[in-house]
Amino acid sequence: MKYALITGASRGIGAAIAEELAKISSLANEKLTLYLVGFRSMDALHSLCNMLSSQYGVICKPYCRDVSKASEVESLFSEIEGIDILINNAGISHVGLLHDMTDEEWNLILNTNLSSAFYTSKHAIPFMLKEHKGHIINISSVWGNVGASTEVAYSASKGGLNTFTKALAKELAPSNIQVNAVACGLIDTDMNSHLSMEEKQCVIDEIPACRMGTPDDVAKAVSSLLNMPEYFTGQIINLDGGWQ
Repeated sequence: MKYALITGASRGIGAAIAEELAKISSLANEKLTLYLVGFRSMDALHSLCNMLSSQYGVICKPYCRDVSKASEVESLFSEIEGIDILINNAGISHVGLLHDMTDEEWNLILNTNLSSAFYTSKHAIPFMLKEHKGHIINISSVWGNVGASTEVAYSASKGGLNTFTKALAKELAPSNIQVNAVACGLIDTDMNSHLSMEEKQCVIDEIPACRMGTPDDVAKAVSSLLNMPEYFTGQIINLDGGWQ
């Protein structure tokens, strides 16, 4: 039995990763338990769990938790039997000038996008150490590499997530636990729904692949990371169609 936990799993990238893992386990005839964590879209999460269970035969357990809060992550892990794969996908954005941000808005971005990865990893690592193997994959952004105007907090949180990935990979490599990140470019998700079609097209015109990425693109990248040699760790993989 393998165990995988995905945060921000109710839709978009998280849901696509959940289905990809379920599909792979079904094709390989492996038993898989998926712990899917959401916060604001629980109806969608329950529907996803029902679909994955019926279509792919996986055990799927939905959880309503705010992973930006340490106490809720601790509560989550008190109900978990094991974990082989941790996907830190929960994330939110904020578009606006830095000097207009409130302290509360800043802290919410940092806690959701960065501190949540600390909370989940802290609790997942002991399970992995017992097995002397495991995968932690963080869903990041190209803005964590280069920064984005009017998205300073988001860029800072993803930049922090990238260095968190590299540092933790060095810490866990002797224990055969791989830590990597996927730095996404413009992906067609609800997070980018605030952009007008004209604004999206302006970005697409700069992308050599001539399109936005999809949640399935990210899911396949995650699947590839899970099949990389054990020596592959501490890497930030850009998934951006050659944009950045």
